[in-house]
Amino acid sequence: MKKNTAAIVYQCKIFDVREEDVQFPNGKSTRQSWINHNPTVAIVPVNDQNELLLIKQYRAAVKQDLLEIPAGSLDGSEESPAVCAQRELAEETGFQPKTLVKLFEGYLLPGYCNEYMHFFLAKDLVYAPLQPDDDEFIETVPVSLPQARTLIEQGDIIDAKTALGILLAEKYLQPHNA
Repeated sequence: MKKNTAAIVYQCKIFDVREEDVQFPNGKSTRQSWINHNPTVAIVPVNDQNELLLIKQYRAAVKQDLLEIPAGSLDGSEESPAVCAQRELAEETGFQPKTLVKLFEGYLLPGYCNEYMHFFLAKDLVYAPLQPDDDEFIETVPVSLPQARTLIEQGDIIDAKTALGILLAEKYLQPHNA
């Protein structure tokens, strides 16, 4: 594995910005900046009424409340994605899943960020809340799967991870046609 020689030019609690010289296959090189981010999880929780538990929270970067699926960052390299998903779901919705299904994993914005996200479907939910983070003010919004699809189509859900998570869950939950 190639050692990372990128210089840190900015650092905060969520990510850091790095710069490094990059050489392309044609021999040319340039200086590029990119965001270094811990791996993350996104969870599509489904309750006993077959409703998705979306969350509504204010996002300062876009200056508005967004409807999202619960998500968060792994706490260091020791925490597994599944454990992180259970923790984040309990912090953000008050529920923990008895069943957790991996739906997908991949990079979110590889053009300038190495954030790698693990998507889960959470079922058989039990009420077991954890204390939310100090900067989280979240409202849980239960919606049916058809309502969630409509919210995407009408532009009421504009968070890409949420749209992807809902579409992945919808595909997984549909009965397979023989």
